Amino acid sequence: QVQLVESGGGSVQAGGSLRLSCAASGVTFGYYALGWFRQAPGKEREFVASISRGGSNLDYADSVNGRFTISRDNDKKTVYLQMTSLKPEDTAVYSCAARRTILTAPPSRASDDYNYWGQGTQVTISS
Repeated sequence: QVQLVESGGGSVQAGGSLRLSCAASGVTFGYYALGWFRQAPGKEREFVASISRGGSNLDYADSVNGRFTISRDNDKKTVYLQMTSLKPEDTAVYSCAARRTILTAPPSRASDDYNYWGQGTQVTISS
């Protein structure tokens, strides 16, 4: 059974940092591209960042580019999202997702492309 479990969420003040982790089980981790998405109250889920299977291709939403960094550790079957210079508008539930794909596939921003999802972790940024 495939499971993605996020951790690392919490409440911090604007300007602070958090690192989210997403641990996978039940999958051959290296076969999957990974992504982070977020959903704020009353809003649709939106793309945050994605990373290719090999980790060499990264993609970021404009709103987080330069502040967030996605990375992966295939040995630990974990994907990370390092978030810095956090803003109140970053407040949301953050979820990781896994997408089975070929090695050369570019990262995807489309949530429909992802096969598995975690339950999410709450991130709250106060001003």
